[in-house]
Amino acid sequence: MFEGVIGYIIGGAVIGILARFFKPGADPMGWILTILLGIAGALVGSRLAAMLNLTGTVMVWACAIVAAIVLLFLYETIRKKTAKAA
Repeated sequence: MFEGVIGYIIGGAVIGILARFFKPGADPMGWILTILLGIAGALVGSRLAAMLNLTGTVMVWACAIVAAIVLLFLYETIRKKTAKAA
C-alpha cells in the first residue's frame, strides 16, 4: 500500500511538472500544489482514457497531462476571480 502512495506522489509530481511545462505563461504555485494538480490530472486522465478505450501507457499518460493542463487553466481562472473580488 505504501508503494502505491509513493507512486501516486511521484507520478503526480511528474505529470504536474509536465503540465506546467507545456502550458504557456507563468504559474506561481508551489511544489505541493503542483503534485496535487498532477495527481488530480492523473485520476481524471485515467478515467477519460478508460472511457475512450485507450489502453496504451503513452496514451493514458497523455490524457493525464492534458487533464492536468485543463485543471491548471481552471485553477488560474478561479484564482484570478478570487483575487479580483478581494
